[in-house]
Amino acid sequence: TEELLNARGGVFCEHHEEEYGERCRVVDCENDRVEDSMACQQHQALYKKHLKDKSRSNVSGLRRVLQRPAEQEEWQQPARANLQPHDEPEDEEAPRKHYFSPNRFYCIETMTAPCGVVIAWTKFAKSESPTKILDFLEKVFPIPALRPAYVCIDKACQVLRTAAVSGRWNSWKRTTRFIVDTYHYINHRKTDWLCREYCNPAPRDGSAPNLVGIQIDANGRIFEVREFNTQVAEQLNA
Repeated sequence: TEELLNARGGVFCEHHEEEYGERCRVVDCENDRVEDSMACQQHQALYKKHLKDKSRSNVSGLRRVLQRPAEQEEWQQPARANLQPHDEPEDEEAPRKHYFSPNRFYCIETMTAPCGVVIAWTKFAKSESPTKILDFLEKVFPIPALRPAYVCIDKACQVLRTAAVSGRWNSWKRTTRFIVDTYHYINHRKTDWLCREYCNPAPRDGSAPNLVGIQIDANGRIFEVREFNTQVAEQLNA
C-alpha cells in the first residue's frame, strides 16, 4: 500500500493519481470530471450526497467529543450492554462505488508489554481477524523461545481456535498461553467452552501462578489476588 500523494484531501497514491488524471472518480466511469469536483456531470448528484454525508458525519463526531461523559443525546443510538462485537462473524466488504475519499484502515493494532511500553504496532486494513493477529504475533516473535508466556487479547479464544484448526498452535503451545481480558471472560465463559477452559485470565486451579497469587491479610487470612490487570492491558491496546 503506497502513501497518499496528498494527505490533505487526496485520494490516490502518485501512481493512481496519474492513472486517473481528470477522469470521474466513480468506479468504471470514463467521463471527465467537472472542474473543482470529483465527479462528471452525470454523477454530480452522487458526489453532492457524498459531501453532505461526510459533513454530517464530521458534525456528529464533533458533538460526541464535546458532550460530557456518560451524556446521551437524543440523536445518538443507545449503547447495548455486554456487547462483544468480535464474537460476531465478520461482514463481507461491500464493493466501492466511487473514490471520492480514500480508504481507511480498520484499526491500528498495538502490542504492549505489561509495563505499558509499546513493543510493536501494525495497521489492519479491513478487519481484525484472528489470522491477522497470528501473523502479527509471528512476525514480532519469529523465534519460539523468545515468545511471551501470556498473550492477552479480547479475541484470544478466536485466535486459539484459528491456531488449532490451521495447525499453527503446534509452534505456540509449548511457550505461550492466550488469555482474554476479564470483561470478555465474564460475558463469554457461559457459552464458549474453549474460552472458559483455556483462556481464563485468572484460573484458580494453580495452573497459572503468574496470574493468580496468594496474599495474607492483617488477620492472617489467606486470599487470592489477580497479579495482572487484564482489563487495563486491553485498554492500553485499544
